Amino acid sequence: MKIHILGAHNCESANSKMVSLLVDDILAIDAGSLASGLSFECQQKLKAILLTHGHYDHIRDIPAIALNLFSLEKTIAIYSTENTRDAIMGNFLNGKIYPDFTRLPEKRPTVKFSNVKLYKQYKVESFSVVAVPVNHSGVAVGYQVMSPEGRKIFFAADTGQGLTGCWDYVSPELLFIEVTFPNRLKEFALNSKHLTPMMLGKELAYFRQTKGYLPSVIVIHMDPKLEQEIKTEIEEVSRKLNIPISLAYEGMELTL
Repeated sequence: MKIHILGAHNCESANSKMVSLLVDDILAIDAGSLASGLSFECQQKLKAILLTHGHYDHIRDIPAIALNLFSLEKTIAIYSTENTRDAIMGNFLNGKIYPDFTRLPEKRPTVKFSNVKLYKQYKVESFSVVAVPVNHSGVAVGYQVMSPEGRKIFFAADTGQGLTGCWDYVSPELLFIEVTFPNRLKEFALNSKHLTPMMLGKELAYFRQTKGYLPSVIVIHMDPKLEQEIKTEIEEVSRKLNIPISLAYEGMELTL
């Protein structure tokens, strides 16, 4: 399983892109930088997109991908909760901002939505996918993705503390989990349902207690303006748990 990080942050600049991962060139998780991070040639290889929730930095490039694939006469399968689908159709593909590509072209629509149900295993191309709820504003899910060879990753999406129930349903070798703010912004993180390094440490400690091990950890969705502060605090969490924890970056490639 090959993972390419297209966007690793919650804000966009010349040096940072919003969250999006690409698995084996054909499966995307979130679409914050899915079009801006891929050439037209690479976009044509896409088969499916898993969306965690309907916030802008996770769905921003859906209209751009849809337009590009429409012009190429390709179809993309999008898996999401009904709430996320409604956010996209109501605000983006609504016939005003962008065309409704779930109806265009008439004989073979460009976008095909599938509503995901929690804890149910789906076959998405050659992958087995399970969606589990995470603690974020609105309806948000994380995805465990398993390759045909049995290699597993879990993308926890945007989440606050309280993942104890989530860990019962996943067993990844590689965990992608957000840390948006440094420890000094704990109250803001609690209110917006995001994580700080200290809060992540507690969630990982419970993972180890529940599962008996810890996966490799990649931190994602950092606020780029606060990244150096987050990095320093993540290094302390890494020392305390005695595991390597890496910060994601645009262009990062990993292989399982």
